[in-house]
Amino acid sequence: MMTLEREDVCILIPTLNEVLTIEPLIRDFQELGFSKIFVIDGNSNDGTVSVAERAGARVVVQSGKGKGAAIIEAFSLIEEPYILMLDGDGTYAASDAEKMLAPLERGADHVIGERLSCYEKGALTRLNHIGNHIINVLFKWAHGTYLEDILSGYRAFTKASLSTLNLKESGFEIETEIAAEVVRNELRIVVVPVSYCQRAGTPTKLHPFRDGYKIIKTIYRLAKVANPLFYFGLIGFSLIIAGIILGTFVVYEWLHSIERIPLTILTGLLIMSGLIITMFGLLGDIFLAFHRETTKELKAVKDQLKKVSVGEKD
Repeated sequence: MMTLEREDVCILIPTLNEVLTIEPLIRDFQELGFSKIFVIDGNSNDGTVSVAERAGARVVVQSGKGKGAAIIEAFSLIEEPYILMLDGDGTYAASDAEKMLAPLERGADHVIGERLSCYEKGALTRLNHIGNHIINVLFKWAHGTYLEDILSGYRAFTKASLSTLNLKESGFEIETEIAAEVVRNELRIVVVPVSYCQRAGTPTKLHPFRDGYKIIKTIYRLAKVANPLFYFGLIGFSLIIAGIILGTFVVYEWLHSIERIPLTILTGLLIMSGLIITMFGLLGDIFLAFHRETTKELKAVKDQLKKVSVGEKD
């Protein structure tokens, strides 16, 4: 049984035209004893705002555009020490709230609700399911941690942990950026299985190929800071492979008494450039490891000084 005070929890629900599902969702949380329900709305035109307000939620219409921008704005407006965030489309259940919040009581900073092992028939297409698995694997390659479901919209955070996250994404890439930032800052992460229901409201706003491309691009771009060897190594490896392929052609032509001087030069340039960029990634990885170690030591010293300061006051 969860002992965390419900008054200390803000239920954060980003919405955009969810008039069919938002009221039942708010009522479900209220029945569980949660009174701090915050709806951040993306300028809905179907009455979502008025319905949410009548149901008793605090509603703010976001100033920017996009799910990511809404979530970032909402984080700055929340004062409660714990945040439970979920989509307002009825795909996530309020009944999983205690399961999501329990790890925060045990010291976790961030909780992800994993949907892929327990979802209602029709809630995820085969394409969505395969795409999610591919993105999770790509995230592990780029950021070194397998989080099972980085695109989940069901999350729980401590308010304190949000101050360490540098969030900028304005669209559906926000979940990916949150996951990358949590891993980069070495926060304590717990993944729990949750139910995932078929969408009962309007059609999904996520476009599998367009948004999938954006998410993959975000995973790779964020690796520049979190994993330089992967980021630069992939570029370098691609150039080396291109050089080898081109060089194979040059050698084949040379064996047939055909000289390709310009292509020979290009082959050398590609391979050398690839090696240099890969080395740059390796050096970046070494500097990053040193930076992380230094940051850990500084934090340990700071914590020790804080304990000494508290002891002296007592």
